[in-house]
Amino acid sequence: MIAKMGRVTGTITPGKLGEVMVEVRGGSEAFHAYSADNDETIPVGSRIVVVEYFPPRTVVVTRM
Repeated sequence: MIAKMGRVTGTITPGKLGEVMVEVRGGSEAFHAYSADNDETIPVGSRIVVVEYFPPRTVVVTRM
């Protein structure tokens, strides 16, 4: 999962859970997401990259 790219589908705000679609297994899957930068808001539509993964469906992301 680390280094996979995706797109934000639910705004990620500081300290709050958002949602991203990540390209895996030949398609895209939804994951709960937190921002790697605790002060950053990542709006819907932003491209992201996964920097940390917590099974089964939670990732930490940063904006590309």
